[in-house]
Amino acid sequence: MQWLATYASQGRIARFKIELDAASAGDSKDSSNFKFGKGSIQAVPGSDASVLLTALEKALEAKRLPAHVQRSGSLPFTYAILGENQSQISGGGFNDKPAGHWTAMKIFIGSGEENDNGEVFLNFNSATGRAQFSEKDSGYGDFVLAKLATVL
Repeated sequence: MQWLATYASQGRIARFKIELDAASAGDSKDSSNFKFGKGSIQAVPGSDASVLLTALEKALEAKRLPAHVQRSGSLPFTYAILGENQSQISGGGFNDKPAGHWTAMKIFIGSGEENDNGEVFLNFNSATGRAQFSEKDSGYGDFVLAKLATVL
């Protein structure tokens, strides 16, 4: 599955692609009903993500915008589907009832080694064509923002 994502604000347009490989159930030792998969965020030439990065700095509670970003063509990640057919509730969370069109997902960025890992929620609504990044933990804000800046 692949989407072309856009964020337009203040006359600037950020463009990037989100690609998800098929998800599969966790191992039999995992008691959750989560599905897991691999994906990537891919750079699109000509994107101007300056306004998006400023918005993400606030949303992810990052302390600063990254400086001297080395661009990359792709940012790989692992993801977990936390819920499907969700409705968004007041405050930004998600719920099964009433049913909705949102898929709640957490993405894991980095190698997993100390000082090279971060998590962020990436939720999407395929019916409306909307998606949103939201904070998993403010301690990941600077790391996640720096990684996203390489491809947005």
